[in-house]
Amino acid sequence: MERRARDLDLLDALDAHQGVSFQGEVWRIVREEREPLQGYPAQARWDPGTFDVLYTSLEREGALEEIHFHLSRQPVFPSKIRSVLHRISVSTQRTLRIADLAALNVLGVSPEMYGSLAYERTQEIGDAAAFLGFDGILAPSARWPCQNLVIFTERFTPTDLSVVNSEPVDWADWRARRNELRRTIDR
Repeated sequence: MERRARDLDLLDALDAHQGVSFQGEVWRIVREEREPLQGYPAQARWDPGTFDVLYTSLEREGALEEIHFHLSRQPVFPSKIRSVLHRISVSTQRTLRIADLAALNVLGVSPEMYGSLAYERTQEIGDAAAFLGFDGILAPSARWPCQNLVIFTERFTPTDLSVVNSEPVDWADWRARRNELRRTIDR
């Protein structure tokens, strides 16, 4: 991967943030055989593929909707994949908090495009945040009305993260429930 120069204006904008600490529980879904606390360079919304991350959500349904979206992009929804939903206790020290879509817009991310797979600007933000020493990003989910926590795993020790409990995901049940959940949220 060819490295581009970092956006100096973006670095200045992020450097103005003190960062927040977060102590609480988050939700993460991985395939059954995968270690839930093992990060990897996903090259997804907030990482350009140059450092390891854990994508988590502050809401159970947020984690389910995020993974469901990606699985649903396949021509046929995978029926053999066994997913596990993990509730994880996490403690961060200096997390970049992007409160809402207006805050994303200030950083050059169009609210209308945020839910798309156009990740270039958000990956630039993630790269700049990691470069500046943030331990993660707390940002709006693009799929569910909640916040997601993206954890930069190299900044954490084993005592900062622990699995509280785990449960298998029944995707057929989730699809049946999600429409009712969305109607409840929209009221």
